[in-house]
Parts: sequence; structure tokens; C-alpha cells
Amino acid sequence: MATRIARRAPVTSQLSTARATTSNNTLRRGNWSGDVTALESALSRIIARRPITNDCRVSFFEIAGDSDLHVNVTHRHETVGVEGWSGPANMPDGFVHNRRFQDRESILPEIRAMVFAPRL
Repeated sequence: MATRIARRAPVTSQLSTARATTSNNTLRRGNWSGDVTALESALSRIIARRPITNDCRVSFFEIAGDSDLHVNVTHRHETVGVEGWSGPANMPDGFVHNRRFQDRESILPEIRAMVFAPRL
């Protein structure tokens, strides 16, 4: 399921304007379904108030054999690293950072930090 979270950044001569952030999830067991719905809504509200300078996609997924929530943040352009995130992997869709979460309380601030990571 994909949710488009759009926010246009102001155009300046020094700032590349990103068009949107997209969220999708492929949850298998439903353990994280309510949390992911809440995270998508919260990210939408945050992005509505703050300019995005680098198109990105946030992917939520589970992997068989563990109970963690896995999150990929893919940016069109490479960003600085954020503590706790693996990557970046240079993929055809962009630069991917990955993180696993067990603690529901820490997820939103960590994803927000990665979504808004400055471009290199």
C-alpha cells in the first residue's frame, strides 16, 4: 500500500526542490499495522510544515523470523548518514538507508531525522 505524502519546498537558487515523500508498507503479520498507519499520518503532518529538499520514499516491512519493524528510507540524492541507520546503498531508485525498530516510542524521531537528512 502506498501513501503519497506531498509537500512542495520553496524554490531558491541554492535549493533543489523535492516534490514528494512517498510511504509504502508490506507488512505480513499485522503486528505493526496500527503503528505504521500512525507513523504515515504523523510524517504527513511533519512534511506539511517543513520543506523537503530531497525526494524520498519510506518503506515499512517485516521479515519472517523476527518481530522488528524494518524501515528503508530511499532518497533520490545521497545524504549525510544518520546515527543508527545502515547505508547508504546506491540502488537504481536512489540511496537507501535501513533500520530495524523494536521500541515503538523511538520510531518517529528516527525516521524524521533520516527523511530530513541533508544532501551531500
